[in-house]
Amino acid sequence: MSKRIKIANNGPTFSRIIFGTMKWGAWGWKLRTRAITQLIEESIEAGITTFDHADIYGHYTTEGDFGKALKVRPDLRKKMEIITKCGINLITPNRPHHKIKSYSTSKEHIITSAENSLKELNTDYIDMLLIHRPSPLMHPDEIAEAFNQLRAQGKVKYFGVSNFSVSQFEMLQSRITLMTNQVEASILHLPPFLDGTFDQCIKKRVSPMAWSPLGGGNLFTEQGEIRTQRIQKVAQGICNRCGNVGLDRIYLAWLLKHPAKILPILGTARIDRAKAALAAVDIEMTDEEWFALWEASTGKEVA
Repeated sequence: MSKRIKIANNGPTFSRIIFGTMKWGAWGWKLRTRAITQLIEESIEAGITTFDHADIYGHYTTEGDFGKALKVRPDLRKKMEIITKCGINLITPNRPHHKIKSYSTSKEHIITSAENSLKELNTDYIDMLLIHRPSPLMHPDEIAEAFNQLRAQGKVKYFGVSNFSVSQFEMLQSRITLMTNQVEASILHLPPFLDGTFDQCIKKRVSPMAWSPLGGGNLFTEQGEIRTQRIQKVAQGICNRCGNVGLDRIYLAWLLKHPAKILPILGTARIDRAKAALAAVDIEMTDEEWFALWEASTGKEVA
């Protein structure tokens, strides 16, 4: 399996595994500029060139942390792809005018957020901008106007959504070309396989992205619930068959096998785990092994 993938017709090419930055800064590892720069360098060298952001990460500070690294090494920008998201208003001292947590998908908000992300990330273009959460008040025409303006100005190349239902994706897709739907998906979180989300992606020929692809770390707990224990037991058997490659690779290979061509987003800040995850691309899981993990997750054989 290739370590890079064209995610849609007339769409961008991303690394098969995406590096999520949510925990790099204030919400997790609190990495400094030198450490972030090194992590980016080693990630690109390993073959993970696509980085996933959101304006809200680190209470609106993580994009800026990443941008400081690009200021130190501006040559790295041409070797990577940057995804970021907008549309959530957090209550934080960094946004004192926010009085309540809410969503905003107005034309003004999208454009302002994108321009602020450009500034924070220290770049003159974003490879892909996503609406982070669907708002009950979102209007597809207004979102399309914002997207079209940003694209015409060369500030954003491609657009997509995150956490959208099938009908919400269809509504916005009727106004603007969307390249992905970024949703939670793992052997512990099966709804996208059942509610039409991944079916729609196959129909539209767009590759979805999966956040929390390792179940937020819950797949590795030694004293997990019965469901997790079942999954671990089956995964260990597959792991042994593949040369004891590590359970994380087995869980990622399970996602990668799906015909929707899912792009897992890593939630780590460790380069060794990122390199191990990328190796999952080379694992050839059989159909029976895939269904064995499905059965372990659901607790019953397929009908």
